[in-house]
Amino acid sequence: SSVLAEELETTVAFVPQVVGPLVRAGWVQSDPGPTGGYRCTARLGEVSVLQVIEAVDGATDVGRCVVADRACRASEPCALHVAWGRARTELLGVLQATPMSGVRA
Repeated sequence: SSVLAEELETTVAFVPQVVGPLVRAGWVQSDPGPTGGYRCTARLGEVSVLQVIEAVDGATDVGRCVVADRACRASEPCALHVAWGRARTELLGVLQATPMSGVRA
């Protein structure tokens, strides 16, 4: 855990919070004990960046307007509705198409 904490530039106590969602998703295995740690069990080419983001942070498209504190309504679009929709679609597409195996530290 200390090596992982150093790589993540965080504390040992924070590592379980970062890695916990990845363990729950089945991509990382936690081996408890003094000689334990974490190990990747996923094929990184089969896991997208979007999947990891959503495992850690939750759904990315929650149906909320980016301008007003309300549900996004196409029938009553805000000033950024069309532009934001295009940008969100493009971003999510790129993140979904990017495997974790292609991510460089």
